[in-house]
Amino acid sequence: MALVLIVDDSPTEQHVISTMLETHGFETVVASDGVEAINIAQSRHPDVILMDVVMPGMDGFKATRELSKDPATASIPVVIVTTKDQETDKVWGLRQGAVEYLTKPFADEELVAAVRANLT
Repeated sequence: MALVLIVDDSPTEQHVISTMLETHGFETVVASDGVEAINIAQSRHPDVILMDVVMPGMDGFKATRELSKDPATASIPVVIVTTKDQETDKVWGLRQGAVEYLTKPFADEELVAAVRANLT
């Protein structure tokens, strides 16, 4: 069973995304900010990381950059999942090491397809 790390500072978003993915047979773990996400990624080695951008402390762009620079976590695909829908945000997110960029709100199928497409 694939493990998906959900990084979002909103407990509601964490719950909604976790429930959706668990319904489709994925195991989930959550983090509330970039620092926690990096710690969990290093210890649990999830198969895919879903990364929000706007969070207190370390934002998702910086966390994605840190994960992609660390040899221990560089191979874990990061999918940015955010309300930031500007093309410049998307380009910046992909430059930080993300493999895909989804804008909230999204359809359940869209998120599940993004996770499945990035399983290594």
